[in-house]
Amino acid sequence: MLTFRQALRSVGVKQITLARTMATSVEPKANGLPEKEAQEFSFSVPWGSVAGKWWGNRNTRPILCLHGWQDNAGSFDTLIPHLPPEYSYLALDLPGHGLSSRLPDGIFYSWLDVCQALRLLSEQEKWDKISILAHSMSSLIGFSYSSAFPDKVDLMIGIDALKPHVRPAEKYAPMIEKGFEAFLLADRRNREASEPPCYSYDEMLERLHKGTNGSVEKEVCQYLLKRNIAQSKSDPEKFYFTRDNRLKGFSFQTLSQEIAIGMTKRITCPYMFIKCTNSVYYEDKKYIDEIIGVFKENNPNFEYHTIEGRHHAHLNEPHKFSDLLTRFIRKHRMP
Repeated sequence: MLTFRQALRSVGVKQITLARTMATSVEPKANGLPEKEAQEFSFSVPWGSVAGKWWGNRNTRPILCLHGWQDNAGSFDTLIPHLPPEYSYLALDLPGHGLSSRLPDGIFYSWLDVCQALRLLSEQEKWDKISILAHSMSSLIGFSYSSAFPDKVDLMIGIDALKPHVRPAEKYAPMIEKGFEAFLLADRRNREASEPPCYSYDEMLERLHKGTNGSVEKEVCQYLLKRNIAQSKSDPEKFYFTRDNRLKGFSFQTLSQEIAIGMTKRITCPYMFIKCTNSVYYEDKKYIDEIIGVFKENNPNFEYHTIEGRHHAHLNEPHKFSDLLTRFIRKHRMP
């Protein structure tokens, strides 16, 4: 079993401090940016701040890297070093995730929170457009953002999710009920300010691995944990998860297929969708196939590819994505 010091050192922390406030990243060991550590970044929002990790030149507009549900910016730690080094990359912790502020008590999380944060960041940095590399839940958000604001996105890449899901009518209300109850319980516990259940670092690795149904391999769990845990105040050798448990009641956007088709037709930027072959579709595959067809008919810069791997293949096996992403980014985005 790892001690507290050993656990922090295993994820690249050189000074013993709370995992919640870590400021240095694991040094990349792949091609791309081998001599640079990512710099911590944050910007203000009405409810606090949104944190992130900026890789590369801070004087250029970065490609925004947006993680999946209950993950954090560490989701891209292994992939970014495989991407073309002439670009910069800003991996964000979405609200309530990683080192970013939680929403105020009593407020539901939804895809609109992320869209608002992206607009606030763009306004702060004076960016006319943004480029998005997204995984899972953020791919759905990137799709929605690219459709709602087609003149504000110049490149969109979605990994293992394409669009907001069409839910079966008989399952929609029970889904809302389940999420609502999970939110109320977590919100009550947040206001009580009690310390969550604590575990050893090895147990945290195991819980994260199993919590993703094995999608995040044990060898890479550390990249997510280093922005997602804090040391217990009662037992210095144990940790607890710091992400907001209200995320379990996240209000995912649900659309009809007719609306999704209309949204697809509004997307004009170069768009790439990558599906991981050993991952589920989260909705009937016919809806995905139809949207791919609409993209092909209306967007000359749309690409669809498959990569063998599980839902977190970009974290587990980043080298599989390198050639596809490098070619697409260099083709459609100036450094």
